[in-house]
Amino acid sequence: MKGRVEHIIEIDDLHFAYGANQVLRGIKLRVPRGKVVAILGVSGSGKSTLLKLIGGQLRPQRGRVRVDGQVVHELGDRDLYRLRREMGMMFQAGGLFSDISVFENIAFPMRELTDLPEDLIRRLVLMKLHSVGLRGAHTLMPNELSGGMSRRVALARAIALDPTLIMYDEPFAGLDPISLNVIANLIRRLNDALGITSIVVTYDVFESLKVADYAYFLHDGVVVAEGTAQEMLESRDEFVDQFVNAKPDGPVAFHHPAVPYRETLRL
Repeated sequence: MKGRVEHIIEIDDLHFAYGANQVLRGIKLRVPRGKVVAILGVSGSGKSTLLKLIGGQLRPQRGRVRVDGQVVHELGDRDLYRLRREMGMMFQAGGLFSDISVFENIAFPMRELTDLPEDLIRRLVLMKLHSVGLRGAHTLMPNELSGGMSRRVALARAIALDPTLIMYDEPFAGLDPISLNVIANLIRRLNDALGITSIVVTYDVFESLKVADYAYFLHDGVVVAEGTAQEMLESRDEFVDQFVNAKPDGPVAFHHPAVPYRETLRL
């Protein structure tokens, strides 16, 4: 990346819709360089859409997304490709290639995007796997991995090319408590050890607030709260309180809008 601005990501007045479904309604947020930032919200709140706008897969209706000083949707194909080379992505479902081994999954971006010799690629692959505790699993196929192991391999692939920025899309979903804790600690440890910036998009408030330096809460297309992990845990904002304490009643309705049930039953 070209610059060394304080905030690696700057988002202002961001609007986006899928047809008539207005997902984002004026998002503004900042991601400081070298920090772990959590973006929290219920399913359908626009968290994953926000990642796609940062990566340039989607274009905003209005507003601006800057990554290291560059407006993403104004970049041509070549510059956008160059920018993406500095981004790592851990997909919600892992996204491993099912018909090649763990080793080959990690080696794939190295072979595709660099001219490194095979002996160096092998050392780098084993180094990345060692960092997530899976060097001994390099010969396994993805269908031989547990859910937690699969996520760790996906994490190793995300850091394969030493990116400046890593984005995690629901990294804790579907994991048992032990695997969940391992992944959360790896995100924090790798961020600090590699000197990168991490964005964690999730609805798992407790795990994310354990490792995040700062958090944003999204609801109904806008940022409804932001602050440090401690500030969020102590917040009296009604949305944050409902989300953190898993309360059924609050700004987030459990029932989708509908006519009164008594009318449906004709009582």
